[in-house]
Amino acid sequence: MSKVLVCFFSAGGEDLSAGQSNEVGNTAMMAKAIVNKLKEDGHDVTSFRIQPKEPYPDSYDQKLAKATEERAMQERPEYDGDVADFDDYDTVFIGFPIWCSDMPMIIYSFLEKHVFTGKIVVPFCTHGGSGEVDTFRTVAEKAVGSAPEQGLAIPGDLARQAGGDKQVSYWIDQLTI
Repeated sequence: MSKVLVCFFSAGGEDLSAGQSNEVGNTAMMAKAIVNKLKEDGHDVTSFRIQPKEPYPDSYDQKLAKATEERAMQERPEYDGDVADFDDYDTVFIGFPIWCSDMPMIIYSFLEKHVFTGKIVVPFCTHGGSGEVDTFRTVAEKAVGSAPEQGLAIPGDLARQAGGDKQVSYWIDQLTI
């Protein structure tokens, strides 16, 4: 079995797709389901949460305003810590919510900081109805030299339900990792 890294960015707080405020974000819920399934399948799995140095506001409107500004300015927000021994991983799952019809800019920061040559890269995301809006292609382009795998996009509210776990399990069973 390969050594697998599941890295993700997830923002809690007010979430219109879930219709409530959540301490744990939708993408974090999806990442947890991925880690659990991979461990069940016998993979050596490490999880890394991409935490911004400057936290995003809890308010949906304020979070959206900040994300919109970062995107307009093509910012690369800094994040705390990093993955120890990144080169040792064969497979890297990269997860994020869809913000402003794109990945959050902090995901660009992560992708541009690491060398993905020879790694299998597997994107996943949560969304409010838009689907992955071509972000999986962007991940493949930014993860230069990687072998991209089929990603999974699920609605944010589904990530919080048993149906989301079932979709994650089925998807992972289809991957060639």
